[in-house]
Parts: sequence; structure tokens; C-alpha cells
Amino acid sequence: MTGPVILRAGFPCVRTGLPPPYNAWIAKTRGLGVRVSPLRKYRRLIAVVLFLAILFAVFRLPGLNEHFTLAALQQRILANRLEGLLVFVLLFALGNLIQIPGWLFLAAAVLTLGREMGGIATYVAASISCVATFLIIRFVGGDALRQLDNRLATYLLGRLDFRPVASIVLLRMAFQTVPALNYALAMSGVRFRSYLIGTLLGLPLPILLYCLFFDYLAKALKLP
Repeated sequence: MTGPVILRAGFPCVRTGLPPPYNAWIAKTRGLGVRVSPLRKYRRLIAVVLFLAILFAVFRLPGLNEHFTLAALQQRILANRLEGLLVFVLLFALGNLIQIPGWLFLAAAVLTLGREMGGIATYVAASISCVATFLIIRFVGGDALRQLDNRLATYLLGRLDFRPVASIVLLRMAFQTVPALNYALAMSGVRFRSYLIGTLLGLPLPILLYCLFFDYLAKALKLP
């Protein structure tokens, strides 16, 4: 006889008595004792990797990547304030998907609009960008990280499940809008409500510090 199924916080566990790569969390939906191939088991994670690779390749084509420069972003905002800000938000969201660092957009906003307005514009754009990334990656990858048979992943997901909002706030303060963090949170199975609240609460402080830094840098270097 095999041992009981150990269920902890709703994430993957292994049925005692069954050797790897059996996984009770997956197998219970397909019949216990059924071997799941790695390709099928990790298909959502593979789909996310392929999706991001295609996006990365497309937006690295000549002509497209020119939109993601400090000068181009500043010129876009100056050309038409309202339209420029809308394009700024769109580019921030796209850039977050294809590994463009968020500080580039923040620097463009602060140098163009000033410390206060630039910070507000960046906060709104960063929040929308994080939400867009979450929805897109969750649609493609689901809760793919829950499929991993890894002790570290299980431990980290358990901590996230225990205090989701507080965990996301701390992660945002430390890593802001780093794309890899957005991908991981989207595939972690965390609820959208917790993700949104944690993001909105965690972004203001680091954005404020960056605003002060870029404003000081602009004055020190006498940038226009």
C-alpha cells in the first residue's frame, strides 16, 4: 500500500511510496499512478519561454528598438504631452515584457517632466505595466511554477501563500518592476488582488528614491 497524499497549501506534493517523477498534485487530475511526461508537465512554462523569446526577437529588429532610448522617450513626451504620456505607458508595458529596465523610463519622465510629475507618471505607467505583464503571462503560463518538483520553489511559494501582499510589497521595494519578478509572480498562482495591492503599495518608495537620484544627477550635470 502507498502512503497518504500530503497536501500543503495547495501546491505540488509527492505521494509517498511513488518514485519521481510522480506528482500527486498533477496525477490526481489524471489518475494516480499515471506517469506524466516532462514535456506535458512543463508545457505552460515552455509556452511562456517561447512567447517571450519571440517577443524579444521581434522588438530587437532594426527600427523598433530605437523607440526604447532615453532621447526617444523624452522626445515622445515633449512632442505632445497627453499623447506622449499614453505612448510612454504603452512602451513601458512592452518594455517590461522584453527586459527593458524600468529606470530608463523613470529617467526619461523625470528629466522631461520634473521630479514630481515625472514620478507620478512613472508610478502610473509602472503599475499598468506590471498588471499587463501579470495578465499576459498568467494567460499563457497559468500557475506553471506550481508544477515544479523543487524544494526551494515549494518553500518560496509557501511563503508567498502565507503572506502574499506583504511578500509582494517587499519584493517590489527590492526589485521594483524587474521583468523576471513579474513573470515569476504571474506564474506563482498568487491571486490578482494580492498582486495588485502589493504592487501598488510596494512601488512608491523605490520610485521616490529614483526620482530624487535622477533629479540630483540632472542638476549636478546641468542637464536640460
